[in-house]
Amino acid sequence: MVRNMVTSVIEHERIVTTAVKAKEVRKVVDKMITLAKRGGLHERRQALSFIMDKKVVAKLFDSLKDDYMERNGGYTRIIQTGQRIGDAAPMAILELVNYKEAEESGADSDA
Repeated sequence: MVRNMVTSVIEHERIVTTAVKAKEVRKVVDKMITLAKRGGLHERRQALSFIMDKKVVAKLFDSLKDDYMERNGGYTRIIQTGQRIGDAAPMAILELVNYKEAEESGADSDA
């Protein structure tokens, strides 16, 4: 489960999950970004042994690495969003610090 969630965070840069899961996944995501910052072949293979999706690892080592090169830690943030309706579990958004939402460019630019 942690592998899938780490892969989703790196691929989509944002996920919604329970607060407890977000705290655990945050640790692993930070370690993966630290591996990418080192950038060697050994680190890439270590990331591939955990993530198991070559496209996501390529994104991590090619584009995300450059975004976090100057940062010394704290690559993720957890935003508490309230409680889930069914079982009242505390929910949270786990996202990368440099996450930017997609802007709507086509709808309002006509007027």
